[in-house]
Amino acid sequence: MFYFCTYFDSNFLSRGLALYRSLVRHAAPFHLWVLCFDDLAYETVRRLALSEVTPISLGDFEDGDQELVQTKKGRSRVEYYFTCTPSLPLYVLRHWPEVEVITYLDADLFFFADPSPIYEELGGNAILIGEHRYPEHLRHLESVGVYNVGLLSFSRDDNGLKCLNWWRRRCIEWCYDREEDGRYADQKYLDDWPERFSGVVILQHKGAGLAPWNVVNYNLGLENGQILVDAQPLVFFHFHGFKQVSRWVYDPNLARYGVRSNDLLKRYIYKSYARELYEVGRWLHSVSDRWDIHEGSIRGDNPWKVGGNSIFQPLMKRIYHRLYLIKNVCQGKLWIVKGGNIL
Repeated sequence: MFYFCTYFDSNFLSRGLALYRSLVRHAAPFHLWVLCFDDLAYETVRRLALSEVTPISLGDFEDGDQELVQTKKGRSRVEYYFTCTPSLPLYVLRHWPEVEVITYLDADLFFFADPSPIYEELGGNAILIGEHRYPEHLRHLESVGVYNVGLLSFSRDDNGLKCLNWWRRRCIEWCYDREEDGRYADQKYLDDWPERFSGVVILQHKGAGLAPWNVVNYNLGLENGQILVDAQPLVFFHFHGFKQVSRWVYDPNLARYGVRSNDLLKRYIYKSYARELYEVGRWLHSVSDRWDIHEGSIRGDNPWKVGGNSIFQPLMKRIYHRLYLIKNVCQGKLWIVKGGNIL
């Protein structure tokens, strides 16, 4: 049995459910605890009544933890979310004694294969972390962290708990969405874990942790329907920054890292995720008409918003935006996605 935890609000719910559905396919049996940062996310997950999922309301999570709640006063919403990261696996370990190893997952991860190789690397150790694995031309990005918070595993032993409690204290002291004095959000704190704590394993599997920032490091292949990363199965991909920028136009967040998409990356990796988000949107719409069928967004949200303005913004801004979209679609930086298909 695999034990996972993640968090999201209603704006990221479709990503979280896509993650869940990928776990159903590849990680059974498992259980997933979901910290829901708003009532809509909590009520939706609760209403879905997924046997493998335990939703946690923000009220229950914060109950009796004034030290954590007090950090809200000077932090943005996303900074508070980052602050909560180490407290979530601690919460699970505290309330569910049967959990011996808890793995935190970012909600925008998506599994393509069995995660067992990850746990084989952890073995009997206490902590598992994964590097960003930046190529040489992106090494400057290590200023925000050598290791990525996307997937982290902690054992219920002295070393695992010591690390989690230390990390929680640091995030309560300082956790902001900026670089300052060798810190960045919840992530930069991981940099010295291999030296600071005992029992730390650095994930080596090439197919575990593929992301826009490191995909150029590897040769991608396809064998009997299985995506390979330097001949190793793709276990999970981190779809960081994949977002809708217009009704049918999406940014895969590849251009930011200088990545030119090839057919395999586009048709087998990103298309799988786009299709899953589309199916999640249909699923949510069937549960409540509050959810738009289009990718699980909240009905009433205007997908044509630009810079916080509606479609009724001045004509020139609208024209400029359309030209921007056309230019970047033609250059391959943005993709047209319709009905879960990348055109």
